[in-house]
Amino acid sequence: MIDPAAARHAAEAVPGIPRDAQGPVFREPWEAQAFAMALALHERGLFTWNEWASALAEEIKRAQAAGDPDTGETYYQHWLAALEKLVADKGVTTPATLHRYRDAWDRACDRTPHGQPIELRPDDFNNLGDVRTT
Repeated sequence: MIDPAAARHAAEAVPGIPRDAQGPVFREPWEAQAFAMALALHERGLFTWNEWASALAEEIKRAQAAGDPDTGETYYQHWLAALEKLVADKGVTTPATLHRYRDAWDRACDRTPHGQPIELRPDDFNNLGDVRTT
């Protein structure tokens, strides 16, 4: 659960967060989870809101230069990419570990029937190619 006061503070501190009168709004559950991860890492002192805003702005600028139409639909994709880069830059993880987990989630998603929760299993971390079950 996201702390409402922390969410309001983040929405005020970081420009561009999609929000309504109650605070941040999310189209997908993963967007809220990425938002919550950034809040938690900020609260633990990993980065300041100024550092976060700068990392996010850099990611959005990079994406726009690569052709992102900047319609708002990709905002949290940029949010997640900035978060991944920032935690790697801060030494919390490595780009290789992030890549390993991204691949594992892709494998878990591929084998999970539509509408079911996606759960990681140890074999999702094996680089055995596509193993799909439905």
